[in-house]
Amino acid sequence: MSRNQSLVFSLSGIVVGMFGFGYLLVPLYDVFCDITGLNGKTATEAAIVTEAPDETRWVRVEFTGSLNQGAPWEFRPMLPSMDVRPGKAYVANYYARSRTSRDAIGHAVPSVAPGVAAKYFLKTECFCFEEQAFGPGEEKEMPVRFILDPDLPAHVEVVTLSYTFFEKQLAASAD
Repeated sequence: MSRNQSLVFSLSGIVVGMFGFGYLLVPLYDVFCDITGLNGKTATEAAIVTEAPDETRWVRVEFTGSLNQGAPWEFRPMLPSMDVRPGKAYVANYYARSRTSRDAIGHAVPSVAPGVAAKYFLKTECFCFEEQAFGPGEEKEMPVRFILDPDLPAHVEVVTLSYTFFEKQLAASAD
């Protein structure tokens, strides 16, 4: 085998290896996050819970919101934070306003930090469970009802709930 053929064979192997690694990266990352508790993924449907407040403890919940690049909205939490008792139900609102002259549909993707707190952050109602339709210039207050599970590890004193708001592309009408 000539040097050129050997080089081409080696480089082809590297390309195939990189493609395979890229293809497997998402499932490997999900396994890694499940094992370590990182990433802060929250449930995508409502939790059913009973209130049982821990009257001996306070946890600060901070709220943040961001937009996907080019999203045609204004989007933010109505409050930057609140102090909550684990086991008690609370409501926080996010504000969104369409900045376009057309109909638009958005979807919010939540995450919780630190990642270990994600499984203890129970949403009983959330605007993130469904797509949000906006008319031109329409504004909305969108609630998230939540309870922090009293089993939240004692070392967690601050939890951040963050949403990224994405635009879902509308199908072109066939007029």
